Amino acid sequence: MPTNRSLDLRSPTTASPLAELAPDLRAALIRVGYNADTLLAALGDDAHAALGRGEPVPVRRAAAGLGELGTLVRLLLLGDPMPEDAVAAALSPVDIGRAVTAGLLERDGDAIRAALDLRPLDLGQGTRWVFSDLDDSMRRRALDTDHVLGVGQASLSLLRATPTRATGTVLDLGTGCGVQAVHAMSYGRVVTGTDVNERALWLARASAALNEMDIEFLEGSWFEPVAGRVFDQIVANPPFVVGPARVEHTYRDSGLHLDGASELVISGIPELLAPGGTAALLASWVHIEGEDWRSRVASWLPDHGIDAWIVQRDVADPALYVGTWLRDAGLDPREEAAQARAAAWLDAFAADKVAGVGFGFVYLRAIDGPTELLAEDLTHGFDDPLGDEAIRYFERSAWLRAVATDPELILASRFEVDPATALERVYLPGAAGWEQRVARLHRGDGPRWQHEVDDTTAALLAGMRPDGLPLRELVELLAFGETGDAATPEFEAAVLGVVVGLVRHGLIHPR
Repeated sequence: MPTNRSLDLRSPTTASPLAELAPDLRAALIRVGYNADTLLAALGDDAHAALGRGEPVPVRRAAAGLGELGTLVRLLLLGDPMPEDAVAAALSPVDIGRAVTAGLLERDGDAIRAALDLRPLDLGQGTRWVFSDLDDSMRRRALDTDHVLGVGQASLSLLRATPTRATGTVLDLGTGCGVQAVHAMSYGRVVTGTDVNERALWLARASAALNEMDIEFLEGSWFEPVAGRVFDQIVANPPFVVGPARVEHTYRDSGLHLDGASELVISGIPELLAPGGTAALLASWVHIEGEDWRSRVASWLPDHGIDAWIVQRDVADPALYVGTWLRDAGLDPREEAAQARAAAWLDAFAADKVAGVGFGFVYLRAIDGPTELLAEDLTHGFDDPLGDEAIRYFERSAWLRAVATDPELILASRFEVDPATALERVYLPGAAGWEQRVARLHRGDGPRWQHEVDDTTAALLAGMRPDGLPLRELVELLAFGETGDAATPEFEAAVLGVVVGLVRHGLIHPR
């Protein structure tokens, strides 16, 4: 079967045949309705879900009555060989010979196959199309070292977790297929994508052309292509797979030992952030026996200039982690070669006393002051994306930083309880009947934070109003109600500690 591995890898100043095909291909996709909304409606919920599970038969059956759209579904999403005349009709005005030469299609006897993955994706601003290499979701295939991953769960997670307030310059570090850079064009004035994989840049440039976007793409390792430059926002989905120092697939393996890729990116990004600039990235870190993972990640940050929010979403045990990534490479854990790889990987983990591998989001903001870090677990489920929450987190952090040196500023402030905050009291049966065991404050949106509180804190929040008493007077009332006397410095300090924690998590707001 023909391969396109050596096609179209041109210099940045020369459009590749694939990018040159973009205007006709875009016209065909629009004409046929090959977009996210139409596909969902045409396939139906069940077939669309089967597509996500990698089950081709239900999708093929649903596509049978969809005409030219069905032809593209089978060609581009299922990888089926299709009659050339049907493909020519569905892709008109694209010339099939040009599409084969460009590396989009390939001949399979008298039939035509897709040589690339081309998927519609709604990123919140309408459909965007993204090129990538074919994966093994619909057909078993081996992945080459320079394989360019499509829009998988990690990419989607970062898309949902990226702040999208309008900004100036954006860097997509390790752009891969270019999906983060394409997304960044919705909020960034100027977007730059970098990658060490020449093939990835070929596909990313073609994706930009297909979406009629002007994006700068630069080839090079890590930060080298943008040395000396700064950006208002940086996004990164680096090759963060934790393991021995090797490169089997450039999209996931950094060649650095254990979590060295995460360390390199997190420690290097601060120098590329403009004042007030923000970074959002995915990362992994090892949990070493007897060590706190928070201290490990904190050691990667400079002493000055960064406000960091680290969100751990999951922790995998070594065996589960290794098995997951072996399957990602298309290996069957039952085969001897895969078992040998797993044994070597787990031996390496054991030698370094790796007890688990954490995964999550890292948000950084450039500030003028000592570095601050909040690293926390958010392993519970929640639906709201973290992108907007990250911006609000940094705004709350900035307020706390501004009042940190003078508690009087906090005491003079008025506060209000966020509308999404609820108080829950848990009662359990006891010797005297129902007894309150715990009271919790819940945030009903965003990360769904919870804080256990006592009756004094509940009473404090009950008195908070935007036009009500300042915190100092509320503290005095609470102290008098409990002791009949004025607030002691210890009581005041305890209240301030509670207020700072609730502000940081957005359960209450200063007014």
